[in-house]
Amino acid sequence: MSLLLLFSRLIDRLNETVGKAVTWLVLIAVVISSGNATIRYTFSMSSNAWLEAQWYLFAGIFLLGAGYTHLRNEHIRIDILSHRLSPRGHAWLDIFGTLFFLLPMAGLILVLSWPVFMNSFHSMEMSSNAGGLIRWPARLLVPAGFGLLTLQAISEIIKRVAFLTGHLAELPGGHGGHPPSVDEAEDLTAAQKP
Repeated sequence: MSLLLLFSRLIDRLNETVGKAVTWLVLIAVVISSGNATIRYTFSMSSNAWLEAQWYLFAGIFLLGAGYTHLRNEHIRIDILSHRLSPRGHAWLDIFGTLFFLLPMAGLILVLSWPVFMNSFHSMEMSSNAGGLIRWPARLLVPAGFGLLTLQAISEIIKRVAFLTGHLAELPGGHGGHPPSVDEAEDLTAAQKP
């Protein structure tokens, strides 16, 4: 189990790093959007490339941030049932939902989007808009984002199983009463030792 927890920690750090880097895309998108709007209204000029760059950045924020959002347990949940469960019941519900809903959906999108990206890359697909951008970087965001989300789903399963088997301390932590993350659990476990 310790090797699986190490693997989980590596995935968590990967998504943490990507998530923090993606926050810079928000600033870049705001600068491009405001600059594009200012130029359009001041000089009556516009560029399809700048508009498409905004779309690409939004796609990057959304797709590359999905794994980070899952790591932070900030995805939208329907808590009709889960708020009534014990932490162990919550862990079981998370495992079930991840195995039967999240992983099949993310895996399917990952597998189906890869050939679309490869086709776009090999053909050097360009936007159909005049002055538009090359398309393959935007198409790469789909498998990359769902790849990160799939990895994070695996990490979350590992942490839930470790929690259920007693390899992570049963301590309140995370959002919504979820078991603590690996790093939180290690910090809390270390603090309890004499």
